[in-house]
Amino acid sequence: MMKAAIMGFGTVGSGVYEVLDRNADVVAKNAGDSIEVKYILDLRDFPDAPYQEKFIKDFAIIENDPEVSIVAETMGGKGAAYEFTKRCLLAGKHVVTSNKELVATHGAELLSIAKEKNVNYLFEASVGGGIPIIRPMFQCLTANHMTHITGILNGTTNYILTRMIDAGLDFETALKEAQEKGYAEANPAADVEGMDACRKICILSAIAYGDHVYPEFVETEGITKITLQDVAYAAQADCVVKLLGRAVLNEDETFYAFVAPHFVSKTCPLACVDDVFNAIMVTGDMLGDSMFYGQGAGKLATASAVVADIIDCARHNKKRRDLGWGDGSRKLVRPLEGFASRWYIRVSGADAAEKLAAVFPGCNMLQAVQEGEAACITDELTTADMKKAQEALSAVLGCMRLL
Repeated sequence: MMKAAIMGFGTVGSGVYEVLDRNADVVAKNAGDSIEVKYILDLRDFPDAPYQEKFIKDFAIIENDPEVSIVAETMGGKGAAYEFTKRCLLAGKHVVTSNKELVATHGAELLSIAKEKNVNYLFEASVGGGIPIIRPMFQCLTANHMTHITGILNGTTNYILTRMIDAGLDFETALKEAQEKGYAEANPAADVEGMDACRKICILSAIAYGDHVYPEFVETEGITKITLQDVAYAAQADCVVKLLGRAVLNEDETFYAFVAPHFVSKTCPLACVDDVFNAIMVTGDMLGDSMFYGQGAGKLATASAVVADIIDCARHNKKRRDLGWGDGSRKLVRPLEGFASRWYIRVSGADAAEKLAAVFPGCNMLQAVQEGEAACITDELTTADMKKAQEALSAVLGCMRLL
């Protein structure tokens, strides 16, 4: 029997225990041995839990117990979670996690320690929750140059945009509904401002291109400025609005990485991904497009991915997975100014249509949805050129790339 510990007993941590308990038979079959949770680390008390003897508040108990060979970190954040993960790896314990912030910030360092100590640091649940994406990218797609990664990476923002599109709710009303349903936190900033998606595209880019990508080098825009007028113009263009995380490979092995709302053509499979679902499309030069779709969050969906990593650690208890990337020193992320797209742009003013036609000759003008403004779809422009155009127009109400 193998012994494991869970650090953090919130939504995901409690789900991990539940999956290991309820599916103990299939876990043992696939791991080649039974797995018992010996400790659950949390500063809070859980008086109603039937397994009181497992709860501890001192991390050192896990660190110093040689029986514990696998640790699931489901604490979140990059404070204590970073310290405890690092100490577990240094103590020769496998660590699995759902913590995208920690992997995006310290993944290169933690993977390097894991390699040095011949243990595993696995994080399948950190990007797509229950959607398998990490393992397919570092195993199944490795014969390809991954030329594009395009993902709906955050269920909260996708739910809000879906409600704006389908029910005509404005942003604030849709956000409040998402909070009432438990899809959005009381402080939703990490979701609606795009940081959650940013951390996930950093991880996917690091796997695809071999070097650590720090979130501060990824241009990130959320959905707080999206209005129902933007949604209406998207419909005219036969598109829907989606928040996308993207990575695009260049011929010199550098790449663009960014997060931003887009007009997505209804002919694109990502346009049909609604509510809290996530989807990640990976384009390989040999394979073409492949899309991974499912629940990007949720207690048991995410926990199932964490437990799958626990099983993988059990299978590879004496030999680590060959997973890792560089420390970020190659600086492969290219400034976004050179990236070209078609664009949607909306401006205000009595002469808005004339101004757009002057700045973007031959653009596709859209029918105004309210007085005193105009909108169009441009030809392909670099980000730098679009920024110059916005400065010339000044009264810009909305601007998004097309996919």
